Amino acid sequence: MKNEFSTVDEQDLAYFKSVVTQMNFFTEAVILAEYDHDYTEDLHFKPNVVLIPETVDQISRIVKHCNSRNIPITVRGAGTGLSGGALPVYGGVLMSMEKLNRIIDIDLDNAQATIEPGVITQVFQEAVAAKGLFYPPDPASKGSCFIGGNLAENSGGPKAVKYGVTKDYVLNLEVVLADGSVIWTGANVIKNATGLNVTQLMVGSEGTLGIITKAVFRLLPLPQRDILMLVPFKKAEEACKAVSTIFQAGIIPSGLEFMERDALLFAEKYIDGIEIDIDETDEAHLLIELDGNDEGILIKEAEMIHDLLCRYDCGEILFADSQAQKDKLWKLRRSLGEAVKVNSIYKEEDTVVKRAELPRLLLGVKEIGTRYGFKSVCYGHAGDGNLHVNILKGEMSDAEWVGEKLKKGIREIFELCKKLGGTISGEHGIGLVQKEYMDIVFSQREMELQKAIKQAFDPNRILNPGKIWKD
Repeated sequence: MKNEFSTVDEQDLAYFKSVVTQMNFFTEAVILAEYDHDYTEDLHFKPNVVLIPETVDQISRIVKHCNSRNIPITVRGAGTGLSGGALPVYGGVLMSMEKLNRIIDIDLDNAQATIEPGVITQVFQEAVAAKGLFYPPDPASKGSCFIGGNLAENSGGPKAVKYGVTKDYVLNLEVVLADGSVIWTGANVIKNATGLNVTQLMVGSEGTLGIITKAVFRLLPLPQRDILMLVPFKKAEEACKAVSTIFQAGIIPSGLEFMERDALLFAEKYIDGIEIDIDETDEAHLLIELDGNDEGILIKEAEMIHDLLCRYDCGEILFADSQAQKDKLWKLRRSLGEAVKVNSIYKEEDTVVKRAELPRLLLGVKEIGTRYGFKSVCYGHAGDGNLHVNILKGEMSDAEWVGEKLKKGIREIFELCKKLGGTISGEHGIGLVQKEYMDIVFSQREMELQKAIKQAFDPNRILNPGKIWKD
C-alpha cells in the first residue's frame, strides 16, 4: 500500500510559521536546496517547507498538525547519513533539529548526561572528557554529526570493537509521538526490567517511530593512556586474517581499522594534510589502538600484537610517537569516506559479518566486482567485522550505474554477508537506498512484525515515510 499524503497548503504554512516564527520558517528554493540531500550518493528530494523548532512544545504542535492533515515529516540532524535516512522523499515538512543543541546536564555523581539531539557528537565527547568522563561511540563524522542522527542509526565507529555502539549508552529518551504526545521511554538507571524496552526500540528506528527530543546517556571513566600503531600488509586478505589472531591472544583493542591501499591513496591525493608512505607492494593497512590507564599493560599488549603480526607478510610497523602523529593517523582513517566521494560518485554498502569471516567477505566482494564489472574500495571497522564497500562509478555510464546489473551485483554482496552469518548494515541503517534488500535477511513474517510496530506508533505513516520498508 503506497503512501498518499496531503499537499502542504497556504493554511498549513501559516500555521507552521505561527509555531516556529518567521526566523525558523523557510520556503525559499535556495534554502530548501540546502536540506534536500545528505551524504548518500547524489540524491536530492526537496521538501515543501523547512522548519527549525527550538522547543519540544513546538515539535509537538507541528507533529500533531501534520498527523491531523496527513502531511509527511522528515527529521534531519546534520545531514551526514549514508543511507538516505534524512531525505524527504515525499516532500512535506523537513524538520531540522539544529537548534535543539544543549547539553542540559552532566551528572558527575552518577556518570550520566542529558542532552538534546542537535548536539554535535565530538562537542559532547569533549564536554564530558573535560570532567574526566568518556562517551565512546565515535563515528567518522563525529566532528559534524548530531547525537540525534547517531541515535536514529545506532551509530558505532572505531571504538565499537571494545566499547559497543550508541544503544549501549542510552538509558532514557524523551520522544514526541506521531499524535504529538510526549513520552519518556525508560528511567535514568542502569538496570531496568520494567515492561517492554521502548528505549532500545527507538534507537536505530531511523525516525520512523517517533522524534527524539532528549537523551540520557551513561558514561564511563576516561581512559588516560593509549597506543596507536599502523601495520602494512602485502596481502589484504592477510590483514583481515590477522584481526582474529589478535583477539584469540586475549587482547581487545579500542580500535582496529582496515584500510585498503586505494582508499589511502585517495586520501593522500584529495585531503589536505594527509601524507603517508605507502609501499607499492602493500595492499592494505591495519590501524590498531589500545587504551587504558596502565601504560605498562598497554606496552606489553602492543609488543604481543607486534610479535603476532610478524607471523604474517607485513612491513615495518609504525608506532605513533606523539599525540600529533596519532591525530594525523586518525585523520587519515576518518577522511577515507570523504576522499572516496571526492574521487568518484559512489555507492557505499555497509556490510558486516563475524570478524573471522572478513577474509572471505573481502575476497567475495572483489570476485563479484570482477564478474559485474565494477571496482570497489574497501575499509572499515575490522575488529567488529564491519566492512564499508565503496562501489565507484568511475567510467561506468549513467545507464550502467542505475541499471539492474549493478543492483544484482550489490544483492550478491549482501547475500554473501547473510551466507557468512552477517547482515546488510552494521551502522549506517537501511533508510532509502537499502530497503529493497531487506528480503535477504528477513522473512515475510518478520517484515510483517516490523511493519506492525510501525503501524502502532504511526498509524498515518507520516514519520519519515519511504524508509526501511517498501511501501
